[in-house]
Amino acid sequence: MTYQETLHYLYASQPAFHLIGAAAYKPGFQNTIALLQHLHLMDGEQHWLGTFPAIHVAGTNGKGSCSHLIAACLQAAGLKVGLYTSPHLVDFRERIRISGQMIPEEEVIRYVADNKEFLDDLKPSFFESSMALAFRYFEDRKVDVAVIEVGLGGRLDSTNILPPADAHHKAGVVLSLITNIGLDHTEFLGNTLARIAAEKAGIMKVGVPCVIGETHPETMPVFLERAQAMGILGDGLETTDCRLWFADQCGYLARRRQQDIPECQLHGLYQERNMQTAYVALSALHSLGIFPLSVKALARGFAEVCTLTGLRGRWEVLSPSPLTICDTGHNSHGLQYVSKQLQQLLDECPSRHLYIVFDMVDDKDIDVVMQYLPHHAFYFFATASTHRAVPAARMRELWLQHGGNVAQTAVFDSVAEAVHAAQESATANDVIFIGGSNYVVGEALRECFS
Repeated sequence: MTYQETLHYLYASQPAFHLIGAAAYKPGFQNTIALLQHLHLMDGEQHWLGTFPAIHVAGTNGKGSCSHLIAACLQAAGLKVGLYTSPHLVDFRERIRISGQMIPEEEVIRYVADNKEFLDDLKPSFFESSMALAFRYFEDRKVDVAVIEVGLGGRLDSTNILPPADAHHKAGVVLSLITNIGLDHTEFLGNTLARIAAEKAGIMKVGVPCVIGETHPETMPVFLERAQAMGILGDGLETTDCRLWFADQCGYLARRRQQDIPECQLHGLYQERNMQTAYVALSALHSLGIFPLSVKALARGFAEVCTLTGLRGRWEVLSPSPLTICDTGHNSHGLQYVSKQLQQLLDECPSRHLYIVFDMVDDKDIDVVMQYLPHHAFYFFATASTHRAVPAARMRELWLQHGGNVAQTAVFDSVAEAVHAAQESATANDVIFIGGSNYVVGEALRECFS
C-alpha cells in the first residue's frame, strides 16, 4: 500500500474521534493491552516492557502547547525526545515525532502492513492504533524520553496504560501534568468541573511527581484527595521531597525573569498560563534530578518551541498583510482568550477591520462561545469537511440569535472559499482570523497556506 492508501485504511477500518466523534470513543484498556502485547510492549502478565521514560500530559486546554514546550526544552538539552500528540492539522504524521521530525511515511506503511490481519480482527479505535504505533516507534528508535499527550480525559484514556516509572526513572511515567480543567467533552467526562477533574486526575500514579497547571475551588479538593491516595503530596518547589505542585502558586514570572528566559515563540494571551505550567514541570524534572536542564536549554526551548517541534496553529501568523492569524482554540475556555486578543488588535488600530473565518464542531459549547466573539467583525462561516462540523448556515443562525448583524455575515461551503473571500475583502491594514476548530485551521493550512 502507498502512504495515502495506508491512511485510508486506518480511517476507514478504525473509528476516528476526530472524524465521527462519540461513536469512536472506546474507554478502557482491553484493546490497548491486546495491541501492546501483540507489539511486544507488554507481556502476558500485562507488565510494561517499554524502556523509555515518559511525561504524561492531560488537561482540557493547553496540553498540546505544554507538551511541545516541554519537548522543545528537553530537545534543546540534547535529549532524543519522542512526542505523541493529537489531533493533527495537516498530516497524520504530526502526531508522532522524534526531536521534531515526523515519523517517516514508510514506518506508518510498515506498521499497517505487518499488523493488518491483527488490526482487522481486533478492530481498535484509530487513537488506540496510532498510540500503539507511536509507542513501538519510540521504543525502536530508543528515545531518551517521550512526552505523551492524553487523547480524552485521563483515567480511561489509552495512554494511561503507561505505568509509574521504575526506581531509576528509566521506564514508565516520571512526571504527570494536568494543565487545567474546563467544561468540555461533558458527555464522557461529566458535567461539573469536579467530575472532569476526577477523570483527569486519573493519570496521577503512586509515587510519580505531578504538576497541576491551574487551580479552582471546585477542582483543588479533587486533586488533593487523589494526590493523598497516590502518596505524592508536597508543599512547594523548594521542598526536596515534594511530589505535587500547583503551577499557578509557584511564582513563575519572578523565576523566569531571574533566569532570563526570553519571550516564548507562542504568542497567544492564553500561552502565559501554558508557559507557567510547562516551566514548573521542567523545574520539577530538574529539581528531582530526573532530567537536569540548563538555563540555556530552557531559554532555547521557549524561544524556538515551534521551530524545534513543528508545532502549528497556536496564534500563528500566516501572513503579515493583511495580518492573518489562525488558532486552534475550540471551546469556550480557549476562545475567550482568543476573543480578548482579537479585541486588542482592534483597540490598537481602530481603523482596521476584522474578518473572521469560523466554524465549530457539534459537541462544543457553542452558545457560550457566541458570548465571547467580537460583534465588530465580518464573519465568514464555513462548513469544515468533517461529519462533526456545524453547517455554516446553522452557525450564522446561532450568531444572529446572539445579536450578530446579518449584513456582516456570509456562508461558504468550504474553509478555502471562506478564506479566499476574506482575503479579497480585507485591505493591507486589516486582520483576518481563522479558527473555531482544529478542522478549520487544518483545512486553511492545507488548502490556502501550504
